[in-house]
Amino acid sequence: MSERRNYTSATGKKAGKDIIQGRFFSLDFFKRNAVYIIALVIMALAYIANKFVCQSSMQEEMTLKVDLANAQTDLVNASAEYNSMIRESELTKLMQEKNLGLSSPKEPPYVLKSK
Repeated sequence: MSERRNYTSATGKKAGKDIIQGRFFSLDFFKRNAVYIIALVIMALAYIANKFVCQSSMQEEMTLKVDLANAQTDLVNASAEYNSMIRESELTKLMQEKNLGLSSPKEPPYVLKSK
């Protein structure tokens, strides 16, 4: 009984000596506190696992946002190309109906350079 009082004494000399000599964390200590130690280890592992899952989810979310932005850009480009083709075909049809004698050029336009 007196030995236990020495561990909780105000000076802490006995407890400090036991910690240095490795007797503070004896087998008896682990037997008495096994439930708490196991609970602490489980909580630490759950924390680490939760952090990993959150980081993985955030990374996947960023990847999906980039993919969505690329898909939206592709959609706008396809829509603009489609509207351009519709305008061109409507103009060609209108020129043929009015018998203007105009046609779309076969070669692309070129730039004249001045010297």
